[in-house]
Amino acid sequence: MMQTVEAVIDERGSVRLLEPVRVARSHRALVTILDEEPAAGVHETALLSERALAEDWDRPEEEAAWSYLQQAR
Repeated sequence: MMQTVEAVIDERGSVRLLEPVRVARSHRALVTILDEEPAAGVHETALLSERALAEDWDRPEEEAAWSYLQQAR
């Protein structure tokens, strides 16, 4: 299975992954360097927790609990 993980590479070439990666053994990896700078002002903790929070937030029970905040159309 292939995965894509966002990372930041600093001017010294050090690579820092923006989310945890768990693998059972060593794997090869490819690094694609984009022509854009990292998003400024985005808190790293928010990026790291986004996937875990999305699993909780995207449940039907959560939608029902917060539905009163959605305006009727």
